[in-house]
Amino acid sequence: MTPNVANVVLGTLHIKPWYPSFYPEDLVGGRKAEWLYVCQWCFKYTSEIMKFSAHCKVCPLKSEAPPGERIYEKDDYVIHKIDGEEEKLYCQNLSLFAKLFLETKSVFFDASTFLYYTLILRSSDHPHGTVAGFFSKEKMSWDNNNLACILVFPPYQRRGLGQILIGASYVLGRKEGRFGGPERPLSVPGKKGYVSYWSAEIARCLLSQPNRKALGVKEISELTWIMPEDVVVALKEMDVLEKRKTASGNIVLNKNKIRSWVEKGKVRLDPVVDVEAFIEDESELSEVMSE
Repeated sequence: MTPNVANVVLGTLHIKPWYPSFYPEDLVGGRKAEWLYVCQWCFKYTSEIMKFSAHCKVCPLKSEAPPGERIYEKDDYVIHKIDGEEEKLYCQNLSLFAKLFLETKSVFFDASTFLYYTLILRSSDHPHGTVAGFFSKEKMSWDNNNLACILVFPPYQRRGLGQILIGASYVLGRKEGRFGGPERPLSVPGKKGYVSYWSAEIARCLLSQPNRKALGVKEISELTWIMPEDVVVALKEMDVLEKRKTASGNIVLNKNKIRSWVEKGKVRLDPVVDVEAFIEDESELSEVMSE
């Protein structure tokens, strides 16, 4: 699908859209808009540079922290939780911007049934932080999904930020007792990111187990809170399964292969998110993660 916006400016960043947008027709309807200007603080948009410049000078969010409740803080990373019902316009604008880089994103104007979790990068230039990506999830998911949509904005990709967001979604899901995974189908880059996360989590779990302890997919799933079918996908991708099984039917994993996989991929075995860095119900989170 050909993008209907040729260029987008987010603050001072020039980005090439990947997919068609759902911005209003008077902005992009019936033609390909050459330029779209988006405020990096509130995500309001315009096709006119003078309006954009004027807005950026007076945007009320410019001199304060991004919307939402701070629930995680570690080094220069902060995660805010936003109720789509309380911040409808902000979440709608965020979703519209995200659609430029997501093929399957479909919820734009009904943000009220979703929670949004923004990943904020702090720096000396932006002490309040800049939103670099987010994930959303349904407040009530019949499929028990812990994530509906995830995006790290293109200029911030390849920094491991997607893994932080995925890791946070699982920690929060465990806290809520929501045993699930991402909404399907996954995009190609989405699946790649998830398989990377699942594989590292499973490797971390298995290498911490006694050498002679045989584990089945169910046990690995219970230890990691990764769905059984996702455990299987990750183990196959890692190529660490033996062809034989134990007498009880458990799969046999080759720990030497797991160690080789870790070394070859230079996989970090420390958790991608620090449970102690969660601010909301921190004691409860620590208790849940130790179960």
